[in-house]
Amino acid sequence: MKLSVLDQSPIRKGSTAREALQETVALAKLTEELGYTRFWVSEHHNVTSLAGTTPEILIAHLAGQTESIRVGSGGVMLPHYSALKVAENFRMLETLFPGRIDLGMGRAPGGDRVTASLLNPSNTFSEQDLVQQLFDLQNYLNDRYAPGSAQAQVRAMPIPPSVPEQWVLSSTGHSGLLAAHFGMGFSFAHFINPHGGPEAVQFYRARFQPSENLETPQANVAFFVFCSDDPETVRRQQVMIDYRFLQYETRGRVDPFDYDDIKAADYSHAEEARIQHNRQRVIVGNTEEVKNRLLAYADQYQVEELMLVNVASDFEERLESYRLLAEAFELKTVSA
Repeated sequence: MKLSVLDQSPIRKGSTAREALQETVALAKLTEELGYTRFWVSEHHNVTSLAGTTPEILIAHLAGQTESIRVGSGGVMLPHYSALKVAENFRMLETLFPGRIDLGMGRAPGGDRVTASLLNPSNTFSEQDLVQQLFDLQNYLNDRYAPGSAQAQVRAMPIPPSVPEQWVLSSTGHSGLLAAHFGMGFSFAHFINPHGGPEAVQFYRARFQPSENLETPQANVAFFVFCSDDPETVRRQQVMIDYRFLQYETRGRVDPFDYDDIKAADYSHAEEARIQHNRQRVIVGNTEEVKNRLLAYADQYQVEELMLVNVASDFEERLESYRLLAEAFELKTVSA
Protein backbone atom coordinates (compact mmCIF):
# COMPACT_ATOMS: atom_id res chain seq x y z
CA MET A 1 0.00 0.00 0.00
CA LYS A 2 1.28 3.46 -0.96
CA LEU A 3 0.50 6.53 1.11
CA SER A 4 0.69 10.07 -0.21
CA VAL A 5 -0.05 13.56 1.12
CA LEU A 6 -2.43 16.32 0.09
CA ASP A 7 -1.48 19.43 2.06
CA GLN A 8 -3.62 22.58 2.27
CA SER A 9 -1.10 24.77 4.18
CA PRO A 10 -3.51 25.48 7.08
CA ILE A 11 -2.87 28.68 9.04
CA ARG A 12 -3.05 27.99 12.75
CA LYS A 13 -4.49 30.58 15.16
CA GLY A 14 -1.76 33.03 16.11
CA SER A 15 0.33 31.95 13.14
CA THR A 16 0.94 33.53 9.72
CA ALA A 17 0.72 32.46 6.10
CA ARG A 18 4.52 32.41 5.91
CA GLU A 19 4.71 30.06 8.87
CA ALA A 20 2.03 27.84 7.33
CA LEU A 21 4.05 27.55 4.13
CA GLN A 22 7.22 26.83 6.10
CA GLU A 23 5.32 24.02 7.81
CA THR A 24 4.31 22.67 4.41
CA VAL A 25 7.99 22.56 3.42
CA ALA A 26 8.92 20.81 6.67
CA LEU A 27 6.11 18.30 6.13
CA ALA A 28 7.25 17.58 2.56
CA LYS A 29 10.78 16.89 3.78
CA LEU A 30 9.55 14.62 6.57
CA THR A 31 7.15 12.63 4.43
CA GLU A 32 9.84 12.10 1.80
CA GLU A 33 12.11 10.74 4.53
CA LEU A 34 9.29 8.51 5.80
CA GLY A 35 8.66 6.93 2.39
CA TYR A 36 5.46 8.64 1.20
CA THR A 37 4.96 8.42 -2.57
CA ARG A 38 3.80 11.91 -3.57
CA PHE A 39 3.13 15.30 -2.01
CA TRP A 40 0.35 17.41 -3.51
CA VAL A 41 -0.64 20.96 -2.59
CA SER A 42 -4.07 22.49 -3.03
CA GLU A 43 -5.43 25.67 -4.60
CA HIS A 44 -7.79 27.84 -2.55
CA HIS A 45 -8.76 31.49 -2.98
CA ASN A 46 -10.07 34.05 -0.49
CA VAL A 47 -9.87 31.52 2.36
CA THR A 48 -8.29 33.07 5.44
CA SER A 49 -7.41 29.76 7.11
CA LEU A 50 -5.42 28.31 4.17
CA ALA A 51 -2.23 29.74 2.64
CA GLY A 52 -2.10 27.75 -0.61
CA THR A 53 -3.33 29.85 -3.55
CA THR A 54 -0.76 29.10 -6.28
CA PRO A 55 0.27 25.43 -6.32
CA GLU A 56 2.59 25.80 -9.32
CA ILE A 57 4.78 28.26 -7.38
CA LEU A 58 4.73 26.22 -4.20
CA ILE A 59 5.53 23.03 -6.15
CA ALA A 60 8.71 24.61 -7.50
CA HIS A 61 9.86 25.50 -4.01
CA LEU A 62 8.95 22.10 -2.55
CA ALA A 63 10.65 20.17 -5.33
CA GLY A 64 13.78 22.25 -4.77
CA GLN A 65 13.71 21.42 -1.06
CA THR A 66 13.29 17.65 -1.60
CA GLU A 67 15.05 15.03 -3.68
CA SER A 68 12.86 12.11 -4.70
CA ILE A 69 9.23 12.43 -3.62
CA ARG A 70 6.81 13.27 -6.43
CA VAL A 71 5.42 16.79 -6.04
CA GLY A 72 2.26 18.10 -7.62
CA SER A 73 -1.03 19.95 -7.55
CA GLY A 74 -4.13 18.68 -5.88
CA GLY A 75 -5.13 20.50 -7.89
CA VAL A 76 -4.92 23.32 -10.37
CA MET A 77 -8.45 24.65 -10.88
CA LEU A 78 -8.57 24.68 -14.68
CA PRO A 79 -11.54 27.07 -15.23
CA HIS A 80 -9.44 29.93 -13.85
CA TYR A 81 -6.70 29.60 -16.47
CA SER A 82 -5.84 29.01 -20.12
CA ALA A 83 -4.67 25.54 -21.07
CA LEU A 84 -1.53 27.03 -22.63
CA LYS A 85 -0.45 28.77 -19.43
CA VAL A 86 -1.02 25.62 -17.34
CA ALA A 87 1.02 23.64 -19.87
CA GLU A 88 3.83 26.20 -19.73
CA ASN A 89 3.86 26.18 -15.93
CA PHE A 90 4.07 22.41 -15.67
CA ARG A 91 6.49 22.00 -18.56
CA MET A 92 8.78 24.40 -16.73
CA LEU A 93 8.42 22.36 -13.53
CA GLU A 94 9.05 19.10 -15.41
CA THR A 95 12.13 20.63 -17.03
CA LEU A 96 13.50 21.67 -13.65
CA PHE A 97 12.54 18.43 -11.88
CA PRO A 98 12.16 15.71 -14.55
CA GLY A 99 10.18 12.64 -13.54
CA ARG A 100 8.90 14.15 -10.29
CA ILE A 101 5.98 16.43 -11.25
CA ASP A 102 2.25 15.64 -11.06
CA LEU A 103 -0.37 17.86 -12.66
CA GLY A 104 -3.60 17.27 -10.76
CA MET A 105 -6.55 19.21 -12.18
CA GLY A 106 -10.00 20.08 -10.90
CA ARG A 107 -13.01 22.08 -12.01
CA ALA A 108 -14.18 23.52 -8.66
CA PRO A 109 -13.60 27.21 -7.89
CA GLY A 110 -11.46 26.53 -4.82
CA GLY A 111 -13.39 29.27 -3.05
CA ASP A 112 -16.47 31.41 -3.69
CA ARG A 113 -17.97 32.25 -7.06
CA VAL A 114 -17.30 36.00 -6.70
CA THR A 115 -13.58 35.32 -6.39
CA ALA A 116 -13.79 32.88 -9.30
CA SER A 117 -15.39 35.55 -11.48
CA LEU A 118 -12.49 37.91 -10.72
CA LEU A 119 -9.85 35.27 -11.41
CA ASN A 120 -11.39 34.65 -14.83
CA PRO A 121 -14.22 37.02 -15.82
CA SER A 122 -15.07 34.87 -18.87
CA ASN A 123 -15.37 31.68 -16.85
CA THR A 124 -18.67 29.84 -17.41
CA PHE A 125 -17.79 26.58 -15.60
CA SER A 126 -19.33 24.76 -18.55
CA GLU A 127 -18.70 21.10 -19.24
CA GLN A 128 -17.68 21.77 -22.82
CA ASP A 129 -15.09 24.36 -21.76
CA LEU A 130 -13.49 21.83 -19.40
CA VAL A 131 -13.40 19.15 -22.09
CA GLN A 132 -11.76 21.58 -24.51
CA GLN A 133 -9.19 22.61 -21.91
CA LEU A 134 -8.22 19.01 -21.20
CA PHE A 135 -7.98 18.31 -24.93
CA ASP A 136 -5.80 21.39 -25.53
CA LEU A 137 -3.69 20.75 -22.47
CA GLN A 138 -2.89 17.18 -23.49
CA ASN A 139 -1.96 18.42 -26.96
CA TYR A 140 0.35 21.09 -25.56
CA LEU A 141 2.05 18.64 -23.19
CA ASN A 142 2.66 16.16 -25.99
CA ASP A 143 3.42 18.58 -28.87
CA ARG A 144 0.43 17.26 -30.75
CA TYR A 145 -1.61 19.68 -32.81
CA ALA A 146 -4.42 19.54 -35.35
CA PRO A 147 -3.18 20.86 -38.72
CA GLY A 148 -4.53 24.31 -39.45
CA SER A 149 -5.55 25.03 -35.84
CA ALA A 150 -4.38 28.04 -33.86
CA GLN A 151 -2.55 25.67 -31.51
CA ALA A 152 -0.47 24.41 -34.44
CA GLN A 153 1.29 27.79 -34.45
CA VAL A 154 2.23 27.65 -30.76
CA ARG A 155 4.49 25.46 -28.64
CA ALA A 156 4.23 25.31 -24.87
CA MET A 157 7.75 26.12 -23.77
CA PRO A 158 10.14 24.97 -22.49
CA ILE A 159 10.19 21.42 -23.87
CA PRO A 160 11.07 19.08 -20.99
CA PRO A 161 12.70 15.63 -21.19
CA SER A 162 9.49 13.99 -19.96
CA VAL A 163 5.77 14.65 -19.52
CA PRO A 164 4.30 15.37 -16.06
CA GLU A 165 1.78 12.84 -14.77
CA GLN A 166 -1.76 14.09 -15.37
CA TRP A 167 -4.57 13.46 -12.89
CA VAL A 168 -8.21 14.53 -12.86
CA LEU A 169 -9.63 15.25 -9.39
CA SER A 170 -13.29 14.71 -8.57
CA SER A 171 -15.64 14.65 -5.59
CA THR A 172 -18.64 13.37 -7.57
CA GLY A 173 -17.11 10.89 -9.97
CA HIS A 174 -18.41 12.66 -13.06
CA SER A 175 -14.96 13.96 -13.96
CA GLY A 176 -13.74 10.37 -13.76
CA LEU A 177 -15.33 9.89 -17.18
CA LEU A 178 -13.09 12.64 -18.53
CA ALA A 179 -10.04 11.08 -16.88
CA ALA A 180 -10.94 7.78 -18.51
CA HIS A 181 -11.56 9.35 -21.93
CA PHE A 182 -8.26 11.26 -21.97
CA GLY A 183 -6.21 8.44 -20.43
CA MET A 184 -5.31 10.34 -17.26
CA GLY A 185 -5.08 9.28 -13.62
CA PHE A 186 -8.15 9.68 -11.40
CA SER A 187 -8.18 10.91 -7.80
CA PHE A 188 -11.45 10.70 -5.87
CA ALA A 189 -11.96 13.18 -3.01
CA HIS A 190 -13.65 11.07 -0.32
CA PHE A 191 -12.69 13.87 2.10
CA ILE A 192 -15.22 16.06 0.30
CA ASN A 193 -17.88 13.49 -0.59
CA PRO A 194 -18.06 10.14 1.23
CA HIS A 195 -20.64 8.63 -1.12
CA GLY A 196 -20.35 6.95 -4.49
CA GLY A 197 -16.57 6.85 -4.61
CA PRO A 198 -15.99 3.11 -5.17
CA GLU A 199 -18.53 3.12 -7.98
CA ALA A 200 -16.88 6.17 -9.55
CA VAL A 201 -13.45 4.51 -9.50
CA GLN A 202 -14.90 1.31 -10.96
CA PHE A 203 -16.65 3.34 -13.66
CA TYR A 204 -13.36 5.09 -14.49
CA ARG A 205 -11.49 1.81 -14.82
CA ALA A 206 -14.17 0.23 -17.02
CA ARG A 207 -14.10 3.14 -19.48
CA PHE A 208 -10.39 3.91 -19.41
CA GLN A 209 -8.79 4.54 -22.81
CA PRO A 210 -4.98 4.25 -22.88
CA SER A 211 -3.08 7.42 -23.82
CA GLU A 212 0.51 8.07 -24.81
CA ASN A 213 1.14 9.12 -21.20
CA LEU A 214 -0.74 6.37 -19.33
CA GLU A 215 -1.32 2.83 -20.59
CA THR A 216 -3.40 1.46 -17.70
CA PRO A 217 -5.84 3.07 -15.21
CA GLN A 218 -4.27 4.76 -12.19
CA ALA A 219 -6.46 5.79 -9.26
CA ASN A 220 -6.09 6.99 -5.70
CA VAL A 221 -8.46 8.22 -2.99
CA ALA A 222 -8.03 11.12 -0.54
CA PHE A 223 -9.26 11.17 3.08
CA PHE A 224 -9.12 13.54 6.02
CA VAL A 225 -6.97 11.57 8.48
CA PHE A 226 -5.70 12.18 11.99
CA CYS A 227 -3.84 9.58 14.01
CA SER A 228 -2.63 9.65 17.63
CA ASP A 229 -2.20 7.02 20.30
CA ASP A 230 -3.28 9.51 22.96
CA PRO A 231 -7.10 9.28 23.40
CA GLU A 232 -7.44 12.88 24.59
CA THR A 233 -5.55 14.20 21.55
CA VAL A 234 -7.84 12.19 19.28
CA ARG A 235 -10.97 13.49 21.05
CA ARG A 236 -9.80 17.10 20.85
CA GLN A 237 -8.95 16.89 17.17
CA GLN A 238 -12.30 15.29 16.37
CA VAL A 239 -14.11 18.16 18.10
CA MET A 240 -12.10 20.69 16.10
CA ILE A 241 -12.71 18.89 12.81
CA ASP A 242 -16.45 18.82 13.53
CA TYR A 243 -16.44 22.56 14.15
CA ARG A 244 -14.31 23.34 11.09
CA PHE A 245 -16.68 21.55 8.72
CA LEU A 246 -19.77 23.24 10.18
CA GLN A 247 -18.19 26.67 9.91
CA TYR A 248 -17.38 26.16 6.26
CA GLU A 249 -20.88 24.87 5.50
CA THR A 250 -22.69 27.68 7.30
CA ARG A 251 -20.36 30.65 6.71
CA GLY A 252 -18.45 29.68 3.59
CA ARG A 253 -15.15 30.18 5.39
CA VAL A 254 -13.21 29.07 8.46
CA ASP A 255 -11.20 31.60 10.44
CA PRO A 256 -8.23 30.23 12.42
CA PHE A 257 -9.24 28.95 15.88
CA ASP A 258 -7.96 26.70 18.63
CA TYR A 259 -9.61 24.16 20.90
CA ASP A 260 -10.28 26.59 23.75
CA ASP A 261 -12.33 28.77 21.39
CA ILE A 262 -14.82 26.02 20.56
CA LYS A 263 -14.70 23.42 23.32
CA ALA A 264 -17.99 24.68 24.80
CA ALA A 265 -19.78 24.94 21.45
CA ASP A 266 -23.46 23.95 21.62
CA TYR A 267 -25.04 22.46 18.50
CA SER A 268 -28.62 22.21 17.31
CA HIS A 269 -30.16 18.89 16.26
CA ALA A 270 -29.61 19.83 12.62
CA GLU A 271 -25.97 20.65 13.29
CA GLU A 272 -25.50 17.37 15.15
CA ALA A 273 -26.87 15.56 12.10
CA ARG A 274 -24.39 17.37 9.86
CA ILE A 275 -21.57 16.42 12.24
CA GLN A 276 -22.49 12.75 11.97
CA HIS A 277 -22.65 13.03 8.18
CA ASN A 278 -19.29 14.80 7.98
CA ARG A 279 -17.58 12.20 10.13
CA GLN A 280 -17.93 9.84 7.18
CA ARG A 281 -15.34 12.03 5.46
CA VAL A 282 -12.81 11.61 8.26
CA ILE A 283 -10.70 8.83 9.72
CA VAL A 284 -9.66 9.70 13.28
CA GLY A 285 -8.32 7.36 15.94
CA ASN A 286 -5.28 5.52 17.23
CA THR A 287 -2.74 3.92 14.92
CA GLU A 288 -4.41 0.53 14.72
CA GLU A 289 -7.89 1.98 14.21
CA VAL A 290 -6.78 4.35 11.46
CA LYS A 291 -4.70 1.72 9.69
CA ASN A 292 -7.55 -0.80 9.70
CA ARG A 293 -10.06 1.73 8.36
CA LEU A 294 -7.67 2.85 5.63
CA LEU A 295 -7.08 -0.75 4.57
CA ALA A 296 -10.82 -1.39 4.54
CA TYR A 297 -11.36 1.63 2.30
CA ALA A 298 -8.48 0.58 0.04
CA ASP A 299 -10.20 -2.77 -0.40
CA GLN A 300 -13.57 -1.11 -0.98
CA TYR A 301 -12.14 1.25 -3.60
CA GLN A 302 -9.75 -1.37 -4.99
CA VAL A 303 -6.81 1.06 -4.97
CA GLU A 304 -3.19 0.72 -3.92
CA GLU A 305 -2.63 4.37 -3.04
CA LEU A 306 -4.33 6.52 -0.42
CA MET A 307 -3.83 10.28 -0.03
CA LEU A 308 -3.96 11.72 3.47
CA VAL A 309 -5.20 15.24 4.26
CA ASN A 310 -4.42 16.46 7.76
CA VAL A 311 -5.40 19.92 9.03
CA ALA A 312 -4.68 19.38 12.74
CA SER A 313 -4.19 22.73 14.46
CA ASP A 314 -1.07 21.56 16.31
CA PHE A 315 1.77 21.14 13.82
CA GLU A 316 3.72 18.66 15.92
CA GLU A 317 0.61 16.51 16.25
CA ARG A 318 0.19 16.67 12.48
CA LEU A 319 3.78 15.49 11.97
CA GLU A 320 3.35 12.71 14.50
CA SER A 321 0.22 11.49 12.73
CA TYR A 322 2.18 11.04 9.50
CA ARG A 323 5.04 9.35 11.38
CA LEU A 324 2.74 6.84 13.05
CA LEU A 325 1.09 5.84 9.79
CA ALA A 326 4.40 5.57 7.93
CA GLU A 327 5.58 3.14 10.59
CA ALA A 328 2.29 1.22 10.66
CA PHE A 329 2.36 0.75 6.87
CA GLU A 330 6.11 0.13 6.80
CA LEU A 331 6.56 2.73 4.08
CA LYS A 332 10.35 2.76 4.23
CA THR A 333 10.41 -0.97 3.59
CA VAL A 334 7.98 -0.62 0.68
CA SER A 335 9.84 2.32 -0.91
CA ALA A 336 13.16 0.52 -0.56
